[in-house]
Amino acid sequence: MESSHTMKKVTAASLLIAFGIIYGDIGTSPLYVMKAIIGENREIEESIVYGGVSCIFWTLFFQTSIKYVWLTLKADNDGEGGIFSLYSLIKKKGKNLIIPTIIGASALIADGVITPPVSVSSAVEGLRMLDGLEHLPTIPIVIVILSLLFFFQRFGTDKVGKIFGPFMVLWFTMLFGLGILHIVHHPGIIKALNPYYAYNLLTNYPHGFWILGAVFLCTTGAEALYSDLGHCGRKNIRISWIYVKICLVTNYLGQAAWLMHQESPILGGRNPFYEMMPDWFLIPGICIATGAAIIASQALITGSFTLINEAINLGYWPRTLIIQPNEHKSQVYIPTINFMLWAGCVFIVLYFRDSSHMEAAYGLAITVTMLMTTFLLSYYLNYYTNLNKVFIVLILGIFVSIETSFFIANVVKFVEGGYLALLMGWLFFVIMYCSFYGKILNSRNLEFVKIRRYANTLTELSEDKTVNKFSTFLFYLTKSTNVKTVEKYSIQSILNKRPKRADVYWFVNLNRDSEPYTLNYKITPIVDEKIYRLTFNIGFRVQPKTEQYIKKVINDMYLNGELQLKYLSPCLKKYNQDPDMKFVLIEKFPSIETKLSMKEFFTLKIYYILKKIEFNIPKSFGIEKNDVIVEHIPLYVHKDNLEGLTRIE
Repeated sequence: MESSHTMKKVTAASLLIAFGIIYGDIGTSPLYVMKAIIGENREIEESIVYGGVSCIFWTLFFQTSIKYVWLTLKADNDGEGGIFSLYSLIKKKGKNLIIPTIIGASALIADGVITPPVSVSSAVEGLRMLDGLEHLPTIPIVIVILSLLFFFQRFGTDKVGKIFGPFMVLWFTMLFGLGILHIVHHPGIIKALNPYYAYNLLTNYPHGFWILGAVFLCTTGAEALYSDLGHCGRKNIRISWIYVKICLVTNYLGQAAWLMHQESPILGGRNPFYEMMPDWFLIPGICIATGAAIIASQALITGSFTLINEAINLGYWPRTLIIQPNEHKSQVYIPTINFMLWAGCVFIVLYFRDSSHMEAAYGLAITVTMLMTTFLLSYYLNYYTNLNKVFIVLILGIFVSIETSFFIANVVKFVEGGYLALLMGWLFFVIMYCSFYGKILNSRNLEFVKIRRYANTLTELSEDKTVNKFSTFLFYLTKSTNVKTVEKYSIQSILNKRPKRADVYWFVNLNRDSEPYTLNYKITPIVDEKIYRLTFNIGFRVQPKTEQYIKKVINDMYLNGELQLKYLSPCLKKYNQDPDMKFVLIEKFPSIETKLSMKEFFTLKIYYILKKIEFNIPKSFGIEKNDVIVEHIPLYVHKDNLEGLTRIE
């Protein structure tokens, strides 16, 4: 069943937003793909030109149109897309699916660091074609452009899409026009759409298989189509892709046509994209290309925000500040991630210095993401669609064959700079892995007790006037999904040492739901007006506002007569109608007595380092800091066996 969010109405405005947000990466591929396929010193001949265009066309057909636009967009989670949304749909259908999910997400973020520099550098370098600017230093220009782009992220993708959308329509229209201009001079180039030419290039041309590493660059932005499903809607993506694909294929054919009737035997340092422009159009063409390259960064930046937001809410990333820049609930801005991506992009520009060297590092990481998406997609197609099983196996076999070939062809880029992409991907993987499994280890050997077992004790403490009152309402966050139980250390926190007397005790569980925008709660009274178990079901796309939720719950209970606010003294009622509230958060620290394996030691070490630098915990839960008390208890990962302890005389 399709959600209303996915089936949002198709309008001119919504299509413009789609053009502006998701097609920057794949839409600017013509700037560098044909140049990368031909190379600077390779002889230009029919087999490589026709074969290259044929490979591009069929890659766009299978990888982008079939896999992403048709199949993967079906896998929406209440209208939301991306690898974490896909994982949330299928996680109960297989074991350890979180590992390929984290690998794919990490590689996608790493690719997001390389995409902006290669796109913007390729466009800005076109300025060197102008008379007198042959030796123009482009690095400062690229860094300024990227810095401005990341600055404007804080205003939200909705506003960005409205600004960039019309410009991208102009860009694609220009691609189409330039392509047609040269196809009419060499109409035979249309034969290159025949898959025979791709087969001939890969099997008969010397080292033809390795050219796939350059061909793959034409589809690197395909993953963004799925990641940004929630921003644009399925119908808007599918309709806009028709026009985008026609323009892209036409331009690639036009570049190939230019290559076939130009006179030089090698390309040298020239770029077919700019060479095919008429002289009178060169300056406007470079300006439009530079503008489109700026927008090229948007797709994976937006996707990175979405991914990290989901990772935080699912527990796979340290908590960090998340800002809602507008009223669109699926659009977020994450300042720390924005800064991290900006710093990474600037480093890539300074390290590689020109687009030709960046292309050597580009593509290796995203092949990993596509393979992981295909693996997860196989579960979705098998369990959630009515497609014929034989067809599923056949189509997935094609995807795996194509993507494995691309991966092998891209492996040669490792020593040329691909190691940087994999290194960044590995760093993101370690953060996600240790955040997830560190939390599991941190919860090892948790002892839960039945709340009713302590109901009488807590009730007596609540009414014992000889004990100083700690708070009117006292809240403990609990991981227990059983409404009848709570962590033993929470009870010990209340009763041990200095007992915490409160009028009402609350044990609150924040359950992250697999649906994106779930928001509801359930109250389980243990002792009326004394002890309550409160469960909030919160979607993985929703930023918790726990204290606001709780105040609303208490107010609703008061209006329904379930709770009497008799706890306020007359003098307090005069000035403040709200009872005082305190939240107790209990954090663990590793005990010196804990014996850990090497893997557990490494995971917990990174986990606790991440916890030290993560965003303020109370704020991440939506709790005011002045209402929070943090207590620390030792962590015992493995229970010590004390059976061998005996007394001697």
